[in-house]
Amino acid sequence: MKKTVIAGLAALMMGLGAITFAGPGNAVPEPSLIAGQIMVKFRDDASAAGVLRRHGLSDGPGIGSTGVHLIAVPDGKELQLIDALSRNPAVEYAEPDLVVTAATNDQYFPSQYALQNVGQPFTNTKGDIKIAAGTADADVDAVEAWTFTTGSGIKVAVLDSGVANDNPDINPKVAARANFTNGETGDDNYGHGTHVAGIVAASHNTQGVAGTCPACTILDGKVLNDSGIGSSSGLADGINWAVSNGAKVINMSLGVRASRTLETAVNNAWSKGVVLVAAAGNGGNQTKIYPGAYPNVIAVGATDNFDNKASFSTYGASWVDVAAPGANVYSTFPNHEFVLRAQYNRSLGYDVGNGTSMSSAVVAATAALAWSSHPGATNISVRANVELTAEKITGQDSYWEHGRVNACKAVGGCP
Repeated sequence: MKKTVIAGLAALMMGLGAITFAGPGNAVPEPSLIAGQIMVKFRDDASAAGVLRRHGLSDGPGIGSTGVHLIAVPDGKELQLIDALSRNPAVEYAEPDLVVTAATNDQYFPSQYALQNVGQPFTNTKGDIKIAAGTADADVDAVEAWTFTTGSGIKVAVLDSGVANDNPDINPKVAARANFTNGETGDDNYGHGTHVAGIVAASHNTQGVAGTCPACTILDGKVLNDSGIGSSSGLADGINWAVSNGAKVINMSLGVRASRTLETAVNNAWSKGVVLVAAAGNGGNQTKIYPGAYPNVIAVGATDNFDNKASFSTYGASWVDVAAPGANVYSTFPNHEFVLRAQYNRSLGYDVGNGTSMSSAVVAATAALAWSSHPGATNISVRANVELTAEKITGQDSYWEHGRVNACKAVGGCP
């Protein structure tokens, strides 16, 4: 059983900042460790038991397809044992299991400027959030893309806090669920995963919101617990599960410090033909977070309804690949009371969210649309379709390499 610790208020607040509470200053804090476990890669698995026995340890389960072992250790001895094991020539590497945190700060379709922006102002379901009128066409041209494809059942894995089973706009789109957290139910009692999943694939019907890829299906991998905290080992397991269950796209609206185990999981997924997308973070600076900063992941920054860089968005054209709307993005939320709802006064069912988490979901859905519209597509060609058709916005060349995504162009439907 994996153990998760909320190690300090800074880590907790990073997790909260991910849903709609992101803003200036919500950078990834100095990461905390998962207490009582480390990750070890042996050069020869046959030597594992003997090496571990010398330190009073026992072998542990594998982490996905990475070849890494998750080893239980005494609390407080993690770094000491990592140092000792790293000196053994039979060990390729040993590293901490890091805390992973969420990467954020049709009834309501008129409020979804990310999909179609006609310069509209709007309020939320309670009428108490007024969003200023934006700039017409500061959107991803999703409506235009839908005349060519709506997704054709492409599977998008949402590795997040789960997808609520009581929101009829997104729950029926879930094709499979798995829980990689510490003993909690698979339901979403945090809200972040439900919001992200709705951006990807909420149904086109007479209620709620429209997903960017409405005919996509969701693989719900719960890697963040009900406080929005997870582990790098759990995320690596989730990536492997998503690949095994046929994901064409994996969305990771979360952030963590660099991990060789996590990078191995990412690279394995890429080698199996999967497109990986992740949030760039909400620090308002150029600090890299992972998995977004890995070369085989599309890192996504955030724009607003004026096509400006969102004030909270992390940026840097050296590693952030594209951008997408991430400020005041309308989507699904759980219909039940979930953790910290009262503190942040979220509406049940639907509300706006802010953060590169939201932007990442738009890009993941755009990649899925591109998969469905190009016969013989590969992850290499789909990534190129998404990145090379992104629109360059004046003054943003230093923020992201390619520009703000355009779904219609990515599917080959617009000049």
